[in-house]
Amino acid sequence: MNMLSISTDKQKLDLELIFKFLSERSYWAKGRSKEVVRLSIENSLCFGVYNQANEQIGFARVLTDYAVFAYIMDVFVLENYRGHGIGKQLMETIMGHPEIQHLQRIMLATADAHGLYSQFGFKITAIPDKLMEIVNHPC
Repeated sequence: MNMLSISTDKQKLDLELIFKFLSERSYWAKGRSKEVVRLSIENSLCFGVYNQANEQIGFARVLTDYAVFAYIMDVFVLENYRGHGIGKQLMETIMGHPEIQHLQRIMLATADAHGLYSQFGFKITAIPDKLMEIVNHPC
């Protein structure tokens, strides 16, 4: 894929595309409402991936306090663009972003992309007994 661009400009994001992918095609956010998607974008550091025609083809967001912690979420590349290293380019951009360089902990959850994320130093949680959660609306 040539002429790929990745931007943190929220004005460029295609809310409809992100909403449809997350709510209809992802395993982790099925049924998420458009309002929840909009709010999640508004309150996160977001990364849009664009092809040479400047159409959005991927997305990720980072929930962070910009001081100690970040959680990488809602990462996707549209199916027609997979297999070209775009996910890796997206993760390189996220992990190189200046706002998260000094953070103590960066986390994410995945059911199927361990190989991608391990390239960036992510590991299975060493002490899973430390992690706790409340799941109000499982997806």
